[in-house]
Amino acid sequence: MRNKYEVISALGATLLLSASAAQASDGLDEYRQRFEPLPHLPPLPATNSQTEEKVELGNMLFFEPRISSSGVISCATCHNPALGWSDRIPRAVGHNGQVGERNTPTVLNSGFLDAQFWDGREPDLEAQALGPIQADVEMAMQLEHALERLAEFERYQDKFSAAYPDQEDPINADNLGQALAAFQRTLNTPDAPFDRYLRGDMDAISEQAKNGMVAFVDNGCIACHRGANFTDSQFHAIQVPGSTDLGRYVVTGEERDKYRFRTPTLRNVGVTYPYMNNGATETLEEAVAIMGQEMLGREFDEPTIDNITAFLHSLTGEMPDFEVPALP
Repeated sequence: MRNKYEVISALGATLLLSASAAQASDGLDEYRQRFEPLPHLPPLPATNSQTEEKVELGNMLFFEPRISSSGVISCATCHNPALGWSDRIPRAVGHNGQVGERNTPTVLNSGFLDAQFWDGREPDLEAQALGPIQADVEMAMQLEHALERLAEFERYQDKFSAAYPDQEDPINADNLGQALAAFQRTLNTPDAPFDRYLRGDMDAISEQAKNGMVAFVDNGCIACHRGANFTDSQFHAIQVPGSTDLGRYVVTGEERDKYRFRTPTLRNVGVTYPYMNNGATETLEEAVAIMGQEMLGREFDEPTIDNITAFLHSLTGEMPDFEVPALP
């Protein structure tokens, strides 16, 4: 008879699996039918087809500091490929050394999200891409000036024309956002150890991670961190230590949205520390304990914290291939 971990292969359709279901010999097969590992590519919006030319242009723009007011800050400044495509500091540092209010989320697998930013103020990557360029605390650049800078270079003229061949004046704000989004949609990690486990490699994760997987389900973490990207992309109220951020309330003005933030993905969470919207939580163990207390009303003991943490580390995939481009 299979052991309970082979049968449960957790994160099933329900929040809790009964003991009888856990002992069923076809439990893993049933799970496979209802759940899949992270796909290699996120859904593509009808308004922004994925082409090699757009991705190549977006790759250049992601590392291009001249679309910032100072000429020294790029998207990659805060979303550093060497740091889990984040920055590993509590809150982002932008134009003139200003410190933002929130922790930098990773862009890995961000194309799978149904809302962007901690407060969900943008629905997709295309809209999100232009926000940091214009934000005073980040890149502090007017879009028209950023486009003027790009148009000064013959190489960018050629790259925009190649990506948008049917347009007379392709260097525009919409195409800037689309190209950046096209590149970011390629930054995915679909082959984490846990994905291999879901595909049937029972040795892909450790016994401790399997224990953590069961604890993750049995304690209700899956209620919000569900699906292939381990997020419901919804907004939930939480006041973490040291944070006065009003969250989604800033966007909607609705009293019910105070202190509500988008559920972050748990993909690659082991390499995207520190945690929470203000980045004040340094370790994954501490984050697990806080979430148990604040969201589930549970005081996890140390073995449970260690097990769930081991499971979360199994969600770290191989970093995507990319090239640091030679800029004009």
